[in-house]
Amino acid sequence: AASPLCKQTNLQLNLIQTRKKVFVLDTLMYALCFLFIVGFTDCTDRTRFLFSTDDSHFGFNSDGVKRAVDLHDGQLHFFVHSWDSKGNKMTVPVMVLHHGHHHVSRDAEQHHGGHRHQNHHNTEVDSANTKETAEHPDVDVYYFPKSSNGLRRMKRDWVIPPINVPENSNGPFPLKMVTIRSSEDKIKKIIYRITGPGANEDPVGLFTMDKDTGDLFVHQRLDREKQAHYTLFTHTDVVGASKAEDPMEIIINVIDMNDNKPIFEQTSYVAEVAESSPKGTTVIQVKATDADEPGNDNSIIRYTILSQEPKLPSDSMFAIDTDNGAIMVKGVGLDREKYPEYSLDIQAADMKGEGLNGKTKVVLKVTDSNDNPPVFTASTYQGSVDENAVGVLVVKMSVTDEDEPNTPTWNAKFKIVGGDPDDFFSIETGSSKQEGIIKTAQGLDFEKSRTHTLEVIVENGVPFTIPLTTSTATVVVTVKDVNEPPIFKEKEMTVQKPEDLPVESVVIKSEAEDRDFERENNVKYKIIDDPENWLTVDEDSGLVKVKSLMDRESPNVTDNKYTVLLGAYDNDLVPATGTGTLIIILEDVNDNAPAIVERETQICKHQRTPALLSIVDKDEAAHSAPYSVAVHEKYSANWTAKMNEKTGIELFLKSEIPEGKYKVVLRVADRGNLDQESSINVEVCTCLENGLCPLTGTGLPAYIWGILGALLLLLVVLAVLFFSRRRRAKEQWEQHLQSIEWRRQSDTELSD
Repeated sequence: AASPLCKQTNLQLNLIQTRKKVFVLDTLMYALCFLFIVGFTDCTDRTRFLFSTDDSHFGFNSDGVKRAVDLHDGQLHFFVHSWDSKGNKMTVPVMVLHHGHHHVSRDAEQHHGGHRHQNHHNTEVDSANTKETAEHPDVDVYYFPKSSNGLRRMKRDWVIPPINVPENSNGPFPLKMVTIRSSEDKIKKIIYRITGPGANEDPVGLFTMDKDTGDLFVHQRLDREKQAHYTLFTHTDVVGASKAEDPMEIIINVIDMNDNKPIFEQTSYVAEVAESSPKGTTVIQVKATDADEPGNDNSIIRYTILSQEPKLPSDSMFAIDTDNGAIMVKGVGLDREKYPEYSLDIQAADMKGEGLNGKTKVVLKVTDSNDNPPVFTASTYQGSVDENAVGVLVVKMSVTDEDEPNTPTWNAKFKIVGGDPDDFFSIETGSSKQEGIIKTAQGLDFEKSRTHTLEVIVENGVPFTIPLTTSTATVVVTVKDVNEPPIFKEKEMTVQKPEDLPVESVVIKSEAEDRDFERENNVKYKIIDDPENWLTVDEDSGLVKVKSLMDRESPNVTDNKYTVLLGAYDNDLVPATGTGTLIIILEDVNDNAPAIVERETQICKHQRTPALLSIVDKDEAAHSAPYSVAVHEKYSANWTAKMNEKTGIELFLKSEIPEGKYKVVLRVADRGNLDQESSINVEVCTCLENGLCPLTGTGLPAYIWGILGALLLLLVVLAVLFFSRRRRAKEQWEQHLQSIEWRRQSDTELSD
């Protein structure tokens, strides 16, 4: 309870706006024997501030002004200084009045309107910033700027400072905000009204003004997130006359309150983190937004990790950047095989982490890294293979790997690193990716080496992420002996012989040996392929002889080479045969007489032009041209022949003989005087202009008659088909007419 000696005092605080921060100064009234408490807020959750003043009559602590003072002349003015959370200095004027004291001194006006401070809004003494507190000591009163005879435009400096109204106010509504007064209301009846969005424009009725008093009211809660500013115009009208003053602009700023909690962009997040990730590796970044005013504590978000599951191997395996929400690896020991997944509860709180908050869940899947080596299931493997076998399975080698199956970190890759300098073996990964398959790449020789010892290592498809020991296994391969065929000492044997080599002459002695020394088999010989059947081979000795005369001109001789396939086999229970190739280069001998190619020709009776004939000789050039030609003595009376420069024969008619066909026999010899006779049919005629004999009246050549006969037969067949189809069409038409007639008769009978 207040002491009877105490006097009730009213403390009025002016509001000054800076560029970066607005201090809202609470107006408080206390009956505390001249002890005054002034409350300050910077629209955050801060409750303690640093203050100072230029008046020694007042003292300050972190709660505000708290010191007794004697008021002279009913009022006192001084300045209060404070600093916001960013170190910016704020200065506001304070005027202390006795309750009921109505006078606004010039000094106060000068402090409020004329005194300039850093970052303060400057006004004139008689501007709209002049306040009256007599009728409503807790509500600002703004006066219209005075005009020169009501005609002068309002100066730019005469602007009312913005009215700051906190959002989400609980009322009661309508809530009085300020009073707008005209300096003429003491001598004239003034009507007040407002226009603009929120008054007579959408949202209509949010703000109203008492037409008689000029009191400005708000009728419901304001929401900064919907609209942060309202611009209204106040109008004054004199009853029965024109307007009293020019319209005055009022800006209402909705002061942000912390009424929106941060909201994450996703209700949950899923990311992957490799188990080998080092400390500091960023895994994922979460982001939350706050609808409150940007740039102040209401929307400044800080991120924290609330919980981690599982809490193994430690409860702080991950950290989060409090400013940007980046989640990073903090601990060591990520192991997919033990802890394949982590669940983090993340909080985003405004007021720099102390205000409203939103939550989300982050699931981190630990992905496999190659931190486990594949290991052979046995240290030694045994396998066996027949000698000479190529591409056959020797052994399969199994491994195990604790990494995630069917991934590159789990898939095995094998390599032979020792014991195979000649690359007799190959190794590949089986379809299961956990098995190595060794096969023979070349035939093995039991007689050279009966065992092979291989060293094999296994790795993964990707390198190890940490130092690991590579698993090694030994493979012992046993070579099994098989009956191998004898092998010719020369796989390809070549000899050169004349084509007229006599029968029973030796061509070559073939030799083969059996390398299966332990079996002590005998080698025998045979001919596998002899296209002309010219040769024979001795079964025991391998001696190849001529069985029938060879001929270089045979179609089975190519480029003078005749090829025979020989076989050598042993006398094992299951004989094995080896092969060798014999190539005989046949030397040409003069065993083919030249012959005339043409068998018919023509000679013009009166032109004496010779007939040209060509010669063919199967022997090589050494046994062919130059040739000689002679007419058989039986025909020499009418015919003569000679060789021309082109190794051709010119046949001449040397006597007058009737037109007709004649037989002429010519004898042609090569340079070795090997000759033979050729019979030629010669037609003697009176030639046409083209140099050919005319066709005889007896007919055309046989092929012409064949063509004509085929055409005639085709015409006969077409004619038969045409008449047959015509007769069939006629029969069908007659049947159609009969059907129509029958239908007519039936219709007539039914109608009767």
